[in-house]
Amino acid sequence: MLLRNATILIIDDDTDVLTAVRLLLKTEVKEVVTEKNPENLRWLLSKQSFDLILLDMNFTSSINTGNEGLFWLKKIKESGSEAAVIMITAYGDINLAVRSLKEGAADFVVKPWHNEKLIETIKATLKAKGKTSANAAVPVIGKEMIGESEVMNDIFFKIEKIAPTDANILILGENGTGKDLIARAIHQHSLRADKPFVKVDLGALTESIFESELFGHKKGSFTGASEDRAGRFEAANGGTLFLDEIGNISLQQQVKLLSVLQNRQVTRLGSNDPINIDIRLICATNLPIAELANENRFRKDLIYRINTVEIEIPPLRKRGDDIILLAKHFASLYANKYLKPEPVFDAKASEKMRHYLFPGNVRELQYTMERAVIMSEGEELTANDLIFSPIESSLPKDPEPLELNLSTLEKNTILKVIEKHNGNISRAAKELGLTRTALYRRLSKYDI
Repeated sequence: MLLRNATILIIDDDTDVLTAVRLLLKTEVKEVVTEKNPENLRWLLSKQSFDLILLDMNFTSSINTGNEGLFWLKKIKESGSEAAVIMITAYGDINLAVRSLKEGAADFVVKPWHNEKLIETIKATLKAKGKTSANAAVPVIGKEMIGESEVMNDIFFKIEKIAPTDANILILGENGTGKDLIARAIHQHSLRADKPFVKVDLGALTESIFESELFGHKKGSFTGASEDRAGRFEAANGGTLFLDEIGNISLQQQVKLLSVLQNRQVTRLGSNDPINIDIRLICATNLPIAELANENRFRKDLIYRINTVEIEIPPLRKRGDDIILLAKHFASLYANKYLKPEPVFDAKASEKMRHYLFPGNVRELQYTMERAVIMSEGEELTANDLIFSPIESSLPKDPEPLELNLSTLEKNTILKVIEKHNGNISRAAKELGLTRTALYRRLSKYDI
């Protein structure tokens, strides 16, 4: 990991030390958080993730062990935090500091230190942490992209292959599948990882602000343009630009976007001077590729430009036991956040999740687990704790006609049988009592 991308927590009861380290690091790292009271550690770790923690060995606190640093180091490790820990110690406590290395600390620094030495120690620790993470056989890409299913392992493999290149990527997938996490993972594993990652939700940009937001503007170019402003392309220069919901932009907007991508130059509104840009482009949409191929909706030449490599994220219902893996991850996350015991799923809870289709995908599972953790009474989560309540289910509805009910039943049955046979159409058709051709017609009918 590079120093510039790091989020660092400093825990020391000496305000002067906190101020000095914060001033030293604030221009070197992404974020510096300071804390005088180690009793707030668990709350801080539940609130956000840190790449590195600078931890004092001695505090004026209620823990009179003589080696408070070791106590709090243990608490950090027990919390599940992946942060590397550097101990801050006085010369007389070096023996304790050495012992802290055996307890899991990455390194220690002795007060008073030379600033250059402290920065070098932090850099070396982050670099070693990055290598360890890269070599670990853990089914995780980025912070939340967790999975052990075959389809997700294929995606992880593809990310490792394409991330170091500058190929333009198109990410396809239903809402809530984690397209933004895939985009960030590609950036984090790329050669541009120490440069900006800029996300733009194109679905939120109206026609009137599209050009200004993406390409920037000059002062006075339109009403309200009170100063020169760089657009998102310029902000991402040298790094990665992630255009989310690209399937939602109009044909006119597509023409303007295509021109910039072809020329690798932007011209701010109100200016005639083109500005060279160097970006890695990642786009995402929840539309099927077949809909993007419709020239009445999307320009083919733009598809070719943005789609050097395509990544299709499967819906959660097609990821098998990843549902339980993710559920445990979110349950642990929210138990830590809300200061509750680590939950355990009973058999019926796991079975309920496996049979639910999760129309909202991973995002729905995350919200479901947060609600379950908050409302649960004990350490065990039961099927009754898992409440799947899509927003639309709370609205009054007219009774569905029988034909629609039957269609829904048929679609769900087909999905379950296909999942049972891991996507093997021949076996699924045989179990359903259909020919392959008849099954394909139904897949087309229900857009499966």
